[in-house]
Amino acid sequence: MTELRPLPTADPIVRGVRIVVSAITRTTAWRWAAPRAMPPVERALAAATGGRAQLSSLFVPSLILTTTGAKSGLPRDTVLMYTADGHGRAIVAGTNWAAPTHPAWTYNLLAHPEAEITVRGRRYAVRASVIEGDARDRVWRHLESQWPEYRAYERDSGRTVRLFLLTLVRAEGP
Repeated sequence: MTELRPLPTADPIVRGVRIVVSAITRTTAWRWAAPRAMPPVERALAAATGGRAQLSSLFVPSLILTTTGAKSGLPRDTVLMYTADGHGRAIVAGTNWAAPTHPAWTYNLLAHPEAEITVRGRRYAVRASVIEGDARDRVWRHLESQWPEYRAYERDSGRTVRLFLLTLVRAEGP
């Protein structure tokens, strides 16, 4: 089975860009504008490239998470940053741009943990599990090795951000 691999972070240029961009993403202006502007741009780009490219993937590894709606039962797509855990699994965080509410996709995963992800145009079936307890601090440190100060979203939201481990079930094809 193919493993999920993150973008290299050892490159000092990549690391420097992420530090600058992560600082911008923690501003009030970004947190107001990005949730309104990014989703339609990401949807259009994904449609145009068959899910092979996301705007956010210019800065961090990104995937398209396809969940089953908790209430509707309909498929729902969300573009998310992910971090590979080094064991072929992906970690995603329900930061919701530091909003005080959990993002809808987290409710969907809680109700229906079977989902799909698309990474660089390749689809995978996954099963989501919530990361809890002592593992949370270790996972946050791992996330912040990729995206500096990422946990600031949790502090600023005033809630405990839901962290999920996405375990590959099988590859769906090219």
